[in-house]
Amino acid sequence: VVIMGHRYPDMDSLSSAIGILKAAQFIGKEGYVVVEGENPGIANLLNELRTQEHLAKWIVTPEQALAITTPNTLAVVVDVHRASLVAEPRILQTADRVVVVDHHRRSEEFISDATLVYMEPYASSTCELVTELLQYLHDRFPIDPFEATALLAGMVVDTKSFSFRTGSRTFEAASFLRRHGADPMKVQGLLKQDLDTFIKKAEIIRRAEIYFDRIAIAVTEPKIKVSQLLIAQAADALLGMTGISASFVISERTDGGIGISARSLGRINVQVVMERLGGGGHLTNAAVQLDIPLDEAKDRLIKLLEEYLREEGSLE
Repeated sequence: VVIMGHRYPDMDSLSSAIGILKAAQFIGKEGYVVVEGENPGIANLLNELRTQEHLAKWIVTPEQALAITTPNTLAVVVDVHRASLVAEPRILQTADRVVVVDHHRRSEEFISDATLVYMEPYASSTCELVTELLQYLHDRFPIDPFEATALLAGMVVDTKSFSFRTGSRTFEAASFLRRHGADPMKVQGLLKQDLDTFIKKAEIIRRAEIYFDRIAIAVTEPKIKVSQLLIAQAADALLGMTGISASFVISERTDGGIGISARSLGRINVQVVMERLGGGGHLTNAAVQLDIPLDEAKDRLIKLLEEYLREEGSLE
């Protein structure tokens, strides 16, 4: 079993992959988790993961995973359903059986011929879905405190500490993890950021401007490359400002492209706006990657926002 999430993995992607790895081990199968490099969003979790002997040796690079993949391999894709965004797309071409577990709304581009698709857009996170699957495997599934803590961390990140996209099933899954030793204090430790990152985020927020009275848009300085995680964190922070209904952060990414992270409190559907730019996500949490200049990305975003608000009848 080869398990992989999306490129530039986040806490939900990596933690849900760990959960699926545990499921594979439980039923006696050889499982591998594909991790494409490191980034600040998962650095603390990866460091902890390397201390877990029963899991660490099953973490492989995309190249290693491709080398061991055969037509008889089961490929499990978590937290993504677009073939072009997985850690190693060639694995999907080699493996005859593919399972997709995701909480994003289905987009036009979808992994074709999947054997099993478990997609629930109303779920808080892929970690929530994986936690439910573990409970269905066995009523006394042997999950240990580290694995439970990792899954809880993925849920905490994607729900902004249980304040967004949180339903009764979310708390039931969290309760299951807590009963199996998930440690909220260790979750906070996994989510800590260093001072340099905090300062960089504050600099992005400082550049924010208000449009249409309630939408914050921050554009980073040209030629300053910022990680996708930091772009998302800045958008989250802007949404917490008084009077802001939606926030957008536009920046050059570390891979050279342009990234936009979008957040809203629900009245503005940022998913629709991002889809019109070629991205996607959720009603309150969406993003897109572009290959155009920074200023052009801002101009296109403002134009699309104006069109969207006019269609909704909320633009005077």
